[in-house]
Amino acid sequence: MDTIIRIIKPNTMRYITPGDYFIENGKQIIEVADTGNDKYNLLIALHELVELNLCADRGIKEEDISKFDIDFEENREEDNNDEPGNDPKAPYYQEHQFATFIEKKMASQLNVDWVKYSEVVDNLDCNSNNRIVGKIDNKQLKIPYMVELYLPTDI
Repeated sequence: MDTIIRIIKPNTMRYITPGDYFIENGKQIIEVADTGNDKYNLLIALHELVELNLCADRGIKEEDISKFDIDFEENREEDNNDEPGNDPKAPYYQEHQFATFIEKKMASQLNVDWVKYSEVVDNLDCNSNNRIVGKIDNKQLKIPYMVELYLPTDI
């Protein structure tokens, strides 16, 4: 399956998240909230790519993941700064943990300070006006700018 990676404005994400993925017209779509740093954007995209493919391989549906993430954000406890995928109840908990492992290894190879990177990602303005409650309908999105990378499978 072909993969498209889009770097978009943080406030245009489907919900409060630095990275997101879904299937659209038979293609894997990965959206990354632009951090302003190419290495950071790459790390987010890599995490999403690994997680997406592990979930697909294991039969974990994107709809179940998105529902869990949205419910998690809507019911987030005030002092909880964790990503939804770090919750052991997440349907993709193991896949998220492995994707984070790969992301950290790549960060090390890129000489990215994990603490600084995490601070930037945690402070992205993903408090989106486009936040969707309930059913996700990607057609509602209006993306003011986008950088798109197409990764064909027949390389």
